[in-house]
Amino acid sequence: MARRSRHRLLLLLLRYLVVALGYHKAYGFSAPKGHQVVTATEYQEVILACKYPKKTISSRLEWKKLGRSVSFVYYQQALQGDFKDRAEMIDFSIRIKNVTRNDAGKYRCEVSAPSEQGQNLEEDTVTLEVLVAPAVPACEVPNSALSGTVVELRCQDKEGNPAPEYTWFKDGVPLSENPKLGSQSTNSSYTMNTKSGTLQFNTVSKLDSGEYSCEARNSVGHRRCPGKRMQVDDLNISGIIAAVVVVALVISVCGLGVCYAQRKGYFSKETSFQKSSSSSKATTMSENDFKHTKSFII
Repeated sequence: MARRSRHRLLLLLLRYLVVALGYHKAYGFSAPKGHQVVTATEYQEVILACKYPKKTISSRLEWKKLGRSVSFVYYQQALQGDFKDRAEMIDFSIRIKNVTRNDAGKYRCEVSAPSEQGQNLEEDTVTLEVLVAPAVPACEVPNSALSGTVVELRCQDKEGNPAPEYTWFKDGVPLSENPKLGSQSTNSSYTMNTKSGTLQFNTVSKLDSGEYSCEARNSVGHRRCPGKRMQVDDLNISGIIAAVVVVALVISVCGLGVCYAQRKGYFSKETSFQKSSSSSKATTMSENDFKHTKSFII
């Protein structure tokens, strides 16, 4: 029994090899190569290389950009889309003259050529990373603040790649990431986050009044937003007390006026006048009713 099972197993393996060899001869084989990563700066040129031994007359080349949907870059011996005007072919490679951030992504070149075993297909994959300089960051700086309160300044850029780091400036002088190392004319209670771009004063003081600007910087370039002034004022306690006193005086004067009017009887005279007027109206109505009744009897 053991010999028979071994014999059957050998026959199955033999059949599998015959089928595999037949498929290989009829349809050729696919040989994917290594993965390349190419980095380029926006608006400069870059070459996407397809590492194939050499080009022959019978070779057929296709370049595709991969993603949610596959699009042709080079097909039927012609560049496709907007690559027609800003790219050229160098053997199997593509030279993009003016790369943009929209070109970033994964590309695949496919080369097929006839061989003794059938149609031979080789693939090479290239990932293009595009470096982009920051734009002018959006800066949020309050116009005014009260001394002793918490104040946060914000700075953000959405275009830079890699993500930029941020530096805040006060009156044109960069603030140190460590406030204790800053100048004596600067409040040491702030916290600056170079990754998120926030500058927070835990207890802002009059020393922090000034013009603030923020710079976004990465390996490609840097941009700074226009300066905005922040004025910090002390809380005017004497002014608040004076305002409270004035309001209290106004309320007291109004109350005294009402009491004086009640003592003089202005409100009672008005009431008696209303009563007399209503009684006179009632008497007039009674006389009119009497005259009407008398005329009816006659």
